[in-house]
Amino acid sequence: MPLNQEELSLLAACPLFQKVEGGWLRSLAELEGAGLTRFGPGQVVYDPRHFRRSLGVVLSGQLQVAKGSLAVSVLGPGDLFGAAALYSDEPEFAATITAKGASRCLMLEQRLVDRLLAEQGQIRENYLRYLTGRVRFLSGRLQTLAQPGVEGKLARYLLASGGSSCPATQLCQRLGMSRASLYRAFAALEDSGLITRKGKTITVLDPVGLETVL
Repeated sequence: MPLNQEELSLLAACPLFQKVEGGWLRSLAELEGAGLTRFGPGQVVYDPRHFRRSLGVVLSGQLQVAKGSLAVSVLGPGDLFGAAALYSDEPEFAATITAKGASRCLMLEQRLVDRLLAEQGQIRENYLRYLTGRVRFLSGRLQTLAQPGVEGKLARYLLASGGSSCPATQLCQRLGMSRASLYRAFAALEDSGLITRKGKTITVLDPVGLETVL
């Protein structure tokens, strides 16, 4: 089954294919080394025992990413996965990715990715930009986890994200703290007049003051 219009729109917005001509994207799934794959609920997409050197783009459904027994993130339509392990010689460090529900993905084998990077300047530029962003994100996470106090971890996250937040469970996992510790940190920063909270919306009132918590 070829790519439909909604899927083409998702690909056009995917970090790897931004600014790539639409007519070319329409034929992407037909290239040698590309494949449209369906995954059922709970089916393993990618793990150290089912290792595949492929980039994937979620077209529909959701995928759960985990390291060991710890859920790390959820991927939705338009998200890219597999970049970290594409050229890795240590598959045991690959994350485990499973389908949360019925999902459809575009899978691009390493040999096709090599060809696209060599032949398509825009894709090559997009891929380097994407990897650079991932490195910055992971570096920020390491710095966050290195903070001595929970308020410092939360303050660094809020400064880096511009005050935006994510579901409490996901934020606890990202910052390496319990839900109770997270709520106490929010309360401490709010009581100090550094932030305000209204529902799930967080506003940084005093960025300079927030930096002193680091």
